[in-house]
Amino acid sequence: LIQSMTQRARKDPKRVVFAEADNFKILKAAQITRDDGVAIPVLLGDRERILEMIEEFGLDLEDIEIIDTRAKDQEERRNRFAEILFEKRKRRGFTRYEAQKIMRERNYFGAAKVQSGEADVLISGLTRNYPATIKPALQVIGTDPAVNKIAGMYIILTKNGPLFLADTTVNTNPTSQELAEITILVAKAVERFRMKPRVALLSYSNFGSSDGEEAIKVRNAVSILHEIAPDLVVDGEIQA
Repeated sequence: LIQSMTQRARKDPKRVVFAEADNFKILKAAQITRDDGVAIPVLLGDRERILEMIEEFGLDLEDIEIIDTRAKDQEERRNRFAEILFEKRKRRGFTRYEAQKIMRERNYFGAAKVQSGEADVLISGLTRNYPATIKPALQVIGTDPAVNKIAGMYIILTKNGPLFLADTTVNTNPTSQELAEITILVAKAVERFRMKPRVALLSYSNFGSSDGEEAIKVRNAVSILHEIAPDLVVDGEIQA
């Protein structure tokens, strides 16, 4: 999986915004992606602090673009990005002034950089909690028009190959229909890794061993998937 991703990335390196560039782990990751030729890093954070860390740890990142989202020289860009957010959220509680003010925050600025086409990818979440990371992306970038329910996905690499787990971050108690929609989203994501998804819908119940409400909900989701996505390999409810 990693080799496939790396090879594809090297063929067409994307502009990747690292929103927490005043952290050594992030700076090290940025250098690795640049050295391996898989990405073109853009660093967000306090310029002086980032330059100090680059020198302190002997990193080779002096020629990489560093943006201090609060700096005076970014005012024009902040205002331009604020208009993107304001147009999307002006009927949902955001004033233009609030949009301009919030663009000082790196996750909002980074998301707007992606939405505007100035960057391709935003990486964040190491030092901020999940809601504070995903909310700016949803408000600035939004979702595909066909998506009714957003979902998070983790990848676990094992000796027997990768496991894709979802939803592990967003939805607390999805309905059967929502479980089916999440499954289809994840299956499409797995296919983007050029892998054929084989889906198990997990439960404490194992193929009808329990008739609890949660187990039945998962069982019904499988039935929905068999109907709306007959080509998808999926089974359940099943214990992990």
